Amino acid sequence: MSAQYYEGIGRRKEATARVRLMSGSGRFIVNEKPIDQYFTRLGDLDAILAPFKITGENLGALDVTVQVKGGGVTGQTGAVQLGVARALLLMNPDYRKVLREGGLLTRDARVKERKKPGLKRARKAPTYTKR
Repeated sequence: MSAQYYEGIGRRKEATARVRLMSGSGRFIVNEKPIDQYFTRLGDLDAILAPFKITGENLGALDVTVQVKGGGVTGQTGAVQLGVARALLLMNPDYRKVLREGGLLTRDARVKERKKPGLKRARKAPTYTKR
């Protein structure tokens, strides 16, 4: 028999994260690793834990498991942050106002622009030569 959990899906760039919150002892596991081993860059942990800080929710009373795939480190960080915020919102709908004011419920829609024909990248044109 499984325990009650709250699930939030977060996406950013090419990354997708499935976050589950359940009552427990404060473990935060990302892809079968502790969070500090998976996200080692400075500032990533602060960004991911921002929804807990802004709502005042006690992370020590919750177990968080995350399955994240696709994208790079920045995209995965943003995806996990959005997933945590959405899961907290399901857990307690009263958090909507503070999460919205903190900008944590808005999906960042910026993605890589496609390459156009005749150009080197999305917007970089080949060097013009008169002769």
